[in-house]
Amino acid sequence: MNTVHLEKGYHLRLTGRPSAELEVLPRPARVAVVPERLPFVKPRLKVKVGDRVKTGSALFEDKRHPGVSYRSPGAGTVSSILFGPRRVVRHIVVDLDDKEAFEEFGPIDRKALEGIDRLELIDRLMAGGLWPLLRELPFRHAAGIKTRPSAIFVHLDNLDPFHPLPSVYLRGCEDLFEFGLRALERAADAPVKISIAKENASTVNGLRSRITHVYTGNYPSHDPGVLLYRTKRSADENHAWFISGQGVLLLAQFLREGRLPTEQTLVVAGPGVKSPRHVRARIGAPISDLSKGRVPAPESRCIAGGVFSGLPAAMDSFLNAGETSLVYLPEGAVSPPPLEWMMPGRDVPSYSRAFLSAFAPPRERSMSCNRHGGLRACIQCGFCARVCPVDILPQLTYKAVLAEEVEESLAHGLLDCVECGLCSFVCPSKIDLLQALRRAREAYYDDIA
Repeated sequence: MNTVHLEKGYHLRLTGRPSAELEVLPRPARVAVVPERLPFVKPRLKVKVGDRVKTGSALFEDKRHPGVSYRSPGAGTVSSILFGPRRVVRHIVVDLDDKEAFEEFGPIDRKALEGIDRLELIDRLMAGGLWPLLRELPFRHAAGIKTRPSAIFVHLDNLDPFHPLPSVYLRGCEDLFEFGLRALERAADAPVKISIAKENASTVNGLRSRITHVYTGNYPSHDPGVLLYRTKRSADENHAWFISGQGVLLLAQFLREGRLPTEQTLVVAGPGVKSPRHVRARIGAPISDLSKGRVPAPESRCIAGGVFSGLPAAMDSFLNAGETSLVYLPEGAVSPPPLEWMMPGRDVPSYSRAFLSAFAPPRERSMSCNRHGGLRACIQCGFCARVCPVDILPQLTYKAVLAEEVEESLAHGLLDCVECGLCSFVCPSKIDLLQALRRAREAYYDDIA
């Protein structure tokens, strides 16, 4: 077992962490897939409004990756296909039947798994629509079907405080997880590297013998891109795959049962949530159902994914498979409270020493969407470089992107960026570096695709 320590990054001390209590939510009336939050996916629709589908029926396929399909998380009638600007497919909604029918893909047991051909196993995962749970570095798109990775990184937890704990979602599923790991080894023909935070390692005693890396330090030391950067020995290892621990469970359940899984464990948490906790819910469930009775402030902002790296989600949207974090942040006061000038920022989480909170003893503080200032020019403070977990210089990469100097931005480490969002958080000029670098990576991906 190897230990990886990250000195850089930032320790997120935020209120609204989920309790370990698991609540099972009732079955929703409808479910959906949200293609606009799937990175690098260009949908080609396979259904239209009014079509009848089973759980596991193909809804659309990816134009960029022929053969990679995305399946219906429920059985019923396609009631809505919402398009955005430039015909971007925002969501495909299925009204569920009282009794659902399933597409059957054929189960396989452990003996069959050991004898199955690698390409046949990959075809099976692609046919079931779960192949996109496996992602490939550095772009974090669906893993390449024709490539062999240097390794597969399985991250069991996440140092973002608003993600499911392995002690909750792995409870009673150790044997299923082992089956999923073996399936990954057979599909990738590469070593599987399993990582967990040191403080959580004792909570998964049944799997301790399979853990290869324990990480310590600050957020985002859990990220597969960070672990690869800290452990690789040559550039040949850059094209690695990764998957979450819960993604392994979904793959294993699909292979064992021959049916598309319909549930996942997620958290509804954040400073804007009353009683944040883990919930067991339907894949593709409406966000309004997940947050019902939990968000007292109607002006809270909803984020699907990490507090720094997630994407905005409307209350009328849905959660995809693999999206296991629903975070609510208060919008924040537009004007400071009375007498705030006497003790500026005493309860504001901040990296710089501009606020009094930087001098107080470390404790959890509430975060809001208030930026506490307006957009200004870069002042070359170097805060972003100090926290960057992969040692790139975000401020110089950002300027190269603005100047459309593609080669220079790549030389500064654009593709090494793990999209943790810390550069945007610590920037005193309020520059959204994450979005600028993310758009540049997407544009480069389009150029070479």
